[in-house]
Amino acid sequence: MKTLSIVAAAFVAAGSGAAMGAPKEVTLTVPTMDCATCPVTIKAALLKVPGVTRAVVSYPRRSAKISFDDAKTDVAALTRATDQAGYPSFVAEGR
Repeated sequence: MKTLSIVAAAFVAAGSGAAMGAPKEVTLTVPTMDCATCPVTIKAALLKVPGVTRAVVSYPRRSAKISFDDAKTDVAALTRATDQAGYPSFVAEGR
């Protein structure tokens, strides 16, 4: 019984660490993608942003769909990351 109490206390302590934000998703338009290798650079830049959990970049659509933790990053940081990689972006309309 004592072991169970220690294990339960460990789970409670682990859960009281850094607060997790809500998972968010945004689609960015990246109009300056001009070749099929551009998405590789854009995806790498986005995945370096703390809090980004997934980035799917489409060359034909000139877009990037990003999943992120809103307690760790925001849309401004995502657009800044693509801009610094040489690909300015903005939030896609209607999304």
